[in-house]
Amino acid sequence: GAFTQAREEFLAAGDQLNAAEMLNNIGIIHRSERRTEEAIATLREAQAAFEELEDPSRAAQALANIGGVYAGARERDQAIRTYRQAIEIFAKLEDGDRQGETLMALGNVQIKQRRWGEAMVSYQAGVSALKKPTPFQRLLRWLLDTALKLMGQ
Repeated sequence: GAFTQAREEFLAAGDQLNAAEMLNNIGIIHRSERRTEEAIATLREAQAAFEELEDPSRAAQALANIGGVYAGARERDQAIRTYRQAIEIFAKLEDGDRQGETLMALGNVQIKQRRWGEAMVSYQAGVSALKKPTPFQRLLRWLLDTALKLMGQ
């Protein structure tokens, strides 16, 4: 495909960062095609490349993408573990938007596991981490704050 060709061209030019970015894109395509094993393998390769390039933000993005693959494949415990790894890195990097998005993705998985309280906490933390929440996200944060206070959390 086009990303594979682009990756080969980036590698030939010695551009490791963009070559790794193409791997990430290929992994996302595999995910959309429900090719779970290929998606995870490709995204893990991208994650390792970003780590080798000392780019923790992109490595965490690859991890979050892996979490999404696991969530889509209904491997929810693995999705939760992977999302939490990415969330921890985004928190260290003070990347509130990516941390927030990943926390909300974690909340989605927890909802599917009927872990309502944990899902509410994840969503509340997620919308609170966002730098510029939308009006809906601000409303959601207020609703979750209120509900969690009523629940004594």
